[in-house]
Amino acid sequence: MSARQRDFLLLVTLTAVAATPALGQTVVPAVGPDTSATQSAAVPDFSGIWAHLYLPGFEPPAAGPGPVLNRSRSRNGRANFNQLVGDYTNPILKPEAAEIVKKHGEISLAGEGYPTPSNQCWPGGVPYIFWDYLMQMFQQPDRITMIYRHGNEVRHVRMNQKHPTPLRPSWYGDSFGHYEGDTLVIDTVGIKVGPFAMVDMYGTPHSPALHVVERYRLIDYDDAKAALERNEKENARGVYSDFDPNYRGKVLQLHFTVEDEGVFTMPWTATVTYRPSVDPWTDLICAENRHEPTTRQESAVPTANKPDF
Repeated sequence: MSARQRDFLLLVTLTAVAATPALGQTVVPAVGPDTSATQSAAVPDFSGIWAHLYLPGFEPPAAGPGPVLNRSRSRNGRANFNQLVGDYTNPILKPEAAEIVKKHGEISLAGEGYPTPSNQCWPGGVPYIFWDYLMQMFQQPDRITMIYRHGNEVRHVRMNQKHPTPLRPSWYGDSFGHYEGDTLVIDTVGIKVGPFAMVDMYGTPHSPALHVVERYRLIDYDDAKAALERNEKENARGVYSDFDPNYRGKVLQLHFTVEDEGVFTMPWTATVTYRPSVDPWTDLICAENRHEPTTRQESAVPTANKPDF
C-alpha cells in the first residue's frame, strides 16, 4: 500500500469517527472565530461525491458583476468549451487584465491551445479549481479537506481560526472556515502566483491580492432551479460525469465572491451547483503523458531541483 493510500484511508477513518450523520446533519463542537468558548451546534453534512455537469462550471449571477464568459459559442448558443475565448470587454477587468484575456482568446481563435494549470499539471488555486466537475468533502471539527477530480488536487481548511501573520503564500492559499447557521463560509487569501496563474479557463490573471470567499449550502432542488437554468443556458455540458435526471433532492450550492484590486475593477460573484454524482470516484494521474498532442513538445509540469528524500 502506498503512502498516499494510507493517508487517504486514515482520512476516511477519522471522518467516519468524527461525523455521525442524522437526517443530513452532523453535530460537532464549534468554536467561535474570536473566542475560545466551546458550544454545541448542528452543522450540515456535506459528505459524499458531488458533481457539477457543465464546463467551465461558473454560473453567472442573476444580477450584478459576474465572471468572464466565453465569446465563442456552439450552435446551441452555449459556451464552446473546445474554443476558449474570454470576453475581455467584461467591465470587471482592468485594462492590463483585459489585454491578457484577449491574447489568450486570440491563441484559441488561431486553432492553438494555451497552457493552463490543468493541462500543465500545476495546482489550480481558487477559484480556478472550481471548474473541476468532481469534488469530495471531508468534515472534521477542526478542519475540512476538499479533494478534486485529480486526487492530488487537495485543499485544507482550518476551522475557526484566523489567517497567520506573516502569511506565507501557497498554491491554494490560506483558508479558514466557520459555520453561519446552515452555511459553511471559507475565507482564502495568500494564493501563490505561479507561472500559469489564472482564476478561470480564459486566462484571467490574478495578483497576490486575490481574496476569495466561499459559501456552501445544502438547498432544495427547486430553490436551485434558477441557477441551474442559467448554467444550462451558458455553459457546455460535460461528458465525464453523469447524474440522475429524475433527482430532485438536496443539491450543494457554492456561492463565491472574488476580489483582487490588482486585476479587477470591482468584486464579482458566481455560483456552482453540485448534484450527487452517480459515477464512482477514480484517480487520474495528470502527468502520465507529458507530450503536447499538437506540438509534441513536453508540457511544463512541475519539477523538483532535488529529490524529496
